[in-house]
Amino acid sequence: MDTHPLERARLLRGQSVQQVGPQGLLYVQQRELAVTSPKDGSISILGSDDATTCHIVVLRHTGNGATCLTHCDGADTEAEVPLILNSIKSFANHAQCGRLEVHLVGGFSDDRHLSQKLTHQLLSEFDKQEDDIHLVTLCVTELNDREENENHFPIIYGIAVNIKTAEIFRASFKDRGPEELLRAARALAGGPMISIYDAKTEQLRIGPYSWTPLPHVDFWLQQDDKQILENLSTSPLAEPPHFVEHIRSTLMFLKQYPSPMNTLFPGNKALLYKKNEDGLWEKISSSGS
Repeated sequence: MDTHPLERARLLRGQSVQQVGPQGLLYVQQRELAVTSPKDGSISILGSDDATTCHIVVLRHTGNGATCLTHCDGADTEAEVPLILNSIKSFANHAQCGRLEVHLVGGFSDDRHLSQKLTHQLLSEFDKQEDDIHLVTLCVTELNDREENENHFPIIYGIAVNIKTAEIFRASFKDRGPEELLRAARALAGGPMISIYDAKTEQLRIGPYSWTPLPHVDFWLQQDDKQILENLSTSPLAEPPHFVEHIRSTLMFLKQYPSPMNTLFPGNKALLYKKNEDGLWEKISSSGS
């Protein structure tokens, strides 16, 4: 018999956080999605963290094991859910036996009710899809909330999924590469949800991106940590310690590269990465693709 989604949430909250090393890991940033299957020779773990009001979504087909992980911030949930679903359906032999299972993790009882809003959006969009999607883990918003000195915090900030075993576990990641800042800059500049991995070639494909130079970058870079935290976070009190530093370096990056097309993507081609024999990302020269 299936464990109830809330019971699964309780078990997940009770786990200790595992440090996931870079070997075999594909780290997914905000507004990115990655999908692969157990046949993948390079990637065995998909993961994401630093979700405060954001939610991490894992959708898996139990038949072929195709698994998608994405980090949603509520920017355009209506467009994102079909994207997540189609990424799973793009794997051949989708029609085989098995079912679609979804796991939602993240958010907390924040003052602005942003987590709550995102939870409702995700549940209602998954509900609208024609496919039969089974909710297996629901560990979001008030179910992922802890209180300390009358302030609320998420219990779980990050999770990973093991593609081979389908196990989902609490995780944190030292390595968020490659091109961590470039990818963060795209999201901060308002880029939509995109897929970053090609499971057929086992390559991480980044770009080419374009963005509109962010207004007021200089203004934000002059502000102190407190101002950045209060104005550029959806939940200032609950952010992980490195939040401000991360935003600052992302803003610096946007200032340095106001139009990335010509500077960061030579020949306007995607940056391609593949795991080497040690399981670490290595840049490969693009073959005119």
